[in-house]
Amino acid sequence: MPRRLSRWTLALPAALAIAVLAGCGSGRPAASTASGPASAGGGAKEVTVFAAASLTGTFTELGKAFEAAHPGTSVRFNFGSSATLAQQIVQGAPADVFAAASPATMKTVTDASLAGAPATFVRNKLQIAVPADNPAKVDELEDLADAKVKVALCAQQVPCGAAALKALAAAGLKVTPVTLEQDVKATLTKVELGEVDAALVYRTDVIATAGKVKGIAFPEADKAINDYPIATLAEAPAGVLAQRFVDLVLSRQGKDVLTRAGFETP
Repeated sequence: MPRRLSRWTLALPAALAIAVLAGCGSGRPAASTASGPASAGGGAKEVTVFAAASLTGTFTELGKAFEAAHPGTSVRFNFGSSATLAQQIVQGAPADVFAAASPATMKTVTDASLAGAPATFVRNKLQIAVPADNPAKVDELEDLADAKVKVALCAQQVPCGAAALKALAAAGLKVTPVTLEQDVKATLTKVELGEVDAALVYRTDVIATAGKVKGIAFPEADKAINDYPIATLAEAPAGVLAQRFVDLVLSRQGKDVLTRAGFETP
């Protein structure tokens, strides 16, 4: 450390002298290197988005569109359970935007005064997901109550888990799952790997598998629809860019991407 400090002490006067000469020669102060849309975010060049796992495909696509429209910027995503993401934000994780799969998980953040007023941008409903060959011959929600049918559900604190419980209650059914997963992607993976006979997941996640699993609609899903809110965070490091990303999600372009994936408009 003493040797490094000595070199810095010797180098500093020379560096200052060069800076003074450069200033005298130009006749004006050095221009800022920030330019374009990135500088509009207070110099920020990266926007960090915490988003529900069910938004992985659509938000990845929108992130690429955002980067193309704002050269020099990048969008970094943290996808996962909305409940987990909300807790991470409350505990101080740095983020600019939060897109949740339920108003309840967004409320965790807004109650802590950590986000602006959220806007509902899409809705999603459940389907029964089964392997493409459907070995357990599941045809309707009542089949999941059969003890011989291995069922995966999202954990209760996860939005897809809360929706599943609401749908099962509406049908008057009691289902004992063999596994409770922490987000909808993990739940669906159990079906894709053939580890369970069925799962309750979002319709959009079934569509995203491109035929790897089969989706079965059921009427009680209409009583357990989840609204998805999005908001900029109060202490977003990239505040302006954060709002621009939210604006993209709420725009016609954003809605087109989301509805193509199976989301419904609010």
